[in-house]
Amino acid sequence: MKIAYRPEIDGLRSLAVGAVIIYHSQINILNHQFLKGGFLGVDIFFVISGYLISSIILRELFRTETFSFKYFYEKRIRRILPALLFVMIISLPVAWIFLLPGDLVEFSKSILYSLGFSSNFYFHLSGLQYGDIDGLLKPFLHTWSLSVEEQFYILFPIFLIFTFIYLRKFLFYVLVFGFVLSLGLAEWAGEKNSSLNFYMLPSRGWELLAGTILAYLEITKGRKFKQTIVNSIFTIIGIFLILLSFYFFDDEVSHPSFYTLLPIIGTCLIIWYSNEDEIITKVLSSKIFVQIGLISYSLYLWHYPIFAFARVNEFTQGSIIKKLSLGLLVLLISIISYYFVEKPFRNKRVKFNSILIGLLLSIMILTISSYYIIIKSGKVNDFNIIVEKTISSPTFDSECKFSTGHPNFLNDDLFINRFNKCKKKYKKFILILGDSHSVDIFNSFSKISNEKKFIIGLNKDGCRPSGYQKKCHYLNTLKFIELYSNNIEYIFFTHKGSYFLTNTGKKKDRGNSKFRKLPLDEMQIKNTIKYLNQIKKLKDEIIFIGPHLEPNIQLNRRNVTKILKSKNIKDNVNYDLIKVDLELMEITKKNEIIYVSKIDTIKFDIKKDFLINSNITFSDTDHWSEFGEIYLGKKLINNSLIKDIIF
Repeated sequence: MKIAYRPEIDGLRSLAVGAVIIYHSQINILNHQFLKGGFLGVDIFFVISGYLISSIILRELFRTETFSFKYFYEKRIRRILPALLFVMIISLPVAWIFLLPGDLVEFSKSILYSLGFSSNFYFHLSGLQYGDIDGLLKPFLHTWSLSVEEQFYILFPIFLIFTFIYLRKFLFYVLVFGFVLSLGLAEWAGEKNSSLNFYMLPSRGWELLAGTILAYLEITKGRKFKQTIVNSIFTIIGIFLILLSFYFFDDEVSHPSFYTLLPIIGTCLIIWYSNEDEIITKVLSSKIFVQIGLISYSLYLWHYPIFAFARVNEFTQGSIIKKLSLGLLVLLISIISYYFVEKPFRNKRVKFNSILIGLLLSIMILTISSYYIIIKSGKVNDFNIIVEKTISSPTFDSECKFSTGHPNFLNDDLFINRFNKCKKKYKKFILILGDSHSVDIFNSFSKISNEKKFIIGLNKDGCRPSGYQKKCHYLNTLKFIELYSNNIEYIFFTHKGSYFLTNTGKKKDRGNSKFRKLPLDEMQIKNTIKYLNQIKKLKDEIIFIGPHLEPNIQLNRRNVTKILKSKNIKDNVNYDLIKVDLELMEITKKNEIIYVSKIDTIKFDIKKDFLINSNITFSDTDHWSEFGEIYLGKKLINNSLIKDIIF
């Protein structure tokens, strides 16, 4: 059943999409990010979607006590898929040309998961943090929210109809219970697993249900507009709560959580109390807001891949003018997309069977292309083949030199069986612990060491020895060392050095030169030393390998071409890591922990050691390439203590 058009809701959409686009544009004014809480625009979309979709379903149920799934899903397909597939098809050749092999494979996987309405699962399982600098380079990261909504569209009508038929008297209470349960889950999961909490429908459901509750109350009770001044006050409060959230929220706030109630309540107040006689509704219903709201879906779809491809090629780096021009390009393409893709496919005069054939052909093209890229490991053009040889760095694996990032590796039968087989053969083994930088060490030592050495890497990307989070492996490493201390020859531990700088590891501090001269993060250092002392009690033979200098050069097609041709290498090294190295050297000495300085031993010089005979020694801003693992690894092994152990 068609519901009455409310222009102010399109105005709300424009406010939401505008905030999201500004947030993703990363515009900084006087080193202050503008609208740092703009990501909450997605939450506003969730409330609006919950309200509109539930209004459609509930009005039909209350009017006819039946519901047409065919008609409902046909409308959702017409609304969502044509524009989404169009963006993907246009983005595919751009990615083919500009993305490096590993990024191209990830891009293809994100397409496949998006086609299966499950990209939120993919980005969660890949460990990608929304708002992180790495995430800003992923063209389809924003599809996580579409997947959440699509999952809601598939599951919720079934739930709502079942409840309407069998628990009609309690429908409101069921909705409120679901809201409270989902909100409670979000608050709890925010502390336990922030990534799962952010990406998944169960902890986002309360935002959609907030809209559903409004729809139910409107249909059963009606909206009252007798007190105009009351309506004005509440809509003003609503817009104030939304704008306040945009301004004061940032990536450090647990989200979604009780804090997220601010923009959600604000959105609900506007939806419920808005009417044509008060100021906020008049503003949101103005032509400019409504027009932007109408193209908001296309704006949302296009802005992220355009921004991501621009960042990959460093087109907008340090230039607000270029960012603004990119914003105008997004607007222009979105207008074209709305009028030539969205509207025609939503036109009922276009037969659905014809649309379905076009959509299936598009899905087939995207699926075949994506699988081809994955099978070819991203090496789909001459440049990517050259780059793959230059900077590729797969984790080393041989019979008795292997690594795992499984947090609960002690219960991983494949790991345990392989370990027991090698332990029986070699008796003693070398253990390498840490985050993704310890993978560099594991690969180096495995490739360079005596071939009869038994080496195990327990390495989990992005994990720090603080609090022993469940997603990380550090607690289990202590159990493992305790179980097999007699079999361990030596333990090596290393970690990304910039994690020891205040707040480093988050998007804003990834070695960016303007964030240099930061104080050391004493808590991170303290937690690391605490962990090493716990190991030392179990096994005295432990060596802490310090951080290496991080060049912080984004390896994209433009930079790699420039570096290989001109050998003109920009010095963007984070030299603050020298401070970290000196601090770690001092504190390990006090704790009687053996420390090897990678900075002192390797003596990395960006002009001499970054490019060797057309081989780049780093695979990204801070990790060693396959060539670098040998070249820089051999320098590290010049340390006599390490040489004696691995040979």
